[in-house]
Amino acid sequence: MSEPVRPETVAVVVVTYNRADLLAGMLAGLAALERPADAVIVVDNASTDHTAQVLETSELPGLRVITSPDNLGGAGGFHLGMRAAHEGGFDRIWLMDDDVVPRPDCLTVLLAQDEPCLMVVREDPHGRVVEKSATRFDLRNPLAVRPKRGMVETSYPTRSEMPPRVAVENVAFEGFMVRREVVDRIGLPDPSFFIFYDDVDYALRARRAGYTIWAVRDAVLVRQLDFDQQHDLSGWKGFYMYRNLFAVHLRYGENPLVRLKPWAIALAVSVLSLLRGRTGEARNVVSALRSARSMRDVPGRSVD
Repeated sequence: MSEPVRPETVAVVVVTYNRADLLAGMLAGLAALERPADAVIVVDNASTDHTAQVLETSELPGLRVITSPDNLGGAGGFHLGMRAAHEGGFDRIWLMDDDVVPRPDCLTVLLAQDEPCLMVVREDPHGRVVEKSATRFDLRNPLAVRPKRGMVETSYPTRSEMPPRVAVENVAFEGFMVRREVVDRIGLPDPSFFIFYDDVDYALRARRAGYTIWAVRDAVLVRQLDFDQQHDLSGWKGFYMYRNLFAVHLRYGENPLVRLKPWAIALAVSVLSLLRGRTGEARNVVSALRSARSMRDVPGRSVD
């Protein structure tokens, strides 16, 4: 007689910062999963609101809290949390932000997929598909200013129009699941990104290693907040948006012209910003290019 197959274990990794009320709703959603996670690792990025109280009073089974003395950003938080999950020996690691809530059957649906890399399909509280994972992420065409050339939500406006699985070329760390073999092979998320594009970078590394990332139609995660990418490009978030976009092109551009795009973008933005009197954005994009040049190398395996 053959031995029974051992069920896979799952650790959820959540990164949070000063969004205690959203975190409470998210933890309630995890508690309502019909197939509960084996562990929930919450990385508290030095929150100053009542996040600690929410975590202390939570009765979620398997909850482990890692409190960072400093704000590591989303990238550093996921690096830290995924390392803890990997060291804990879990078979699958499910990454989440603090403003999403899984449907009760979400984990059940994902675990039915025998694939190393999976992505949920997010929707807003009104049931509209808002999955922005790229169906085409173009790092070959030097004239494509924005590499994301198609998204799940634009290719399939409603969930009913989707096939059961769709191959995607980048992801967000809001419902992305990997088997530990992926971490063994490509390492952990790169904490140097701080915020923005750390998830894109990780997906590109996984795809370069030969993995296909599947967005699973019936794995539903509800996003509690509207998407807002309209950040002040002369502020600190603008610096990271530019720098990390440049770093992705320098690391993964498929030809020399694509790898030169950061210089072209920086020049164009600098000139236009100065003409419009936005000196802060001009300084930001120049600083971003200078910093991105130090991020050219793809991180190696770093989980030993």
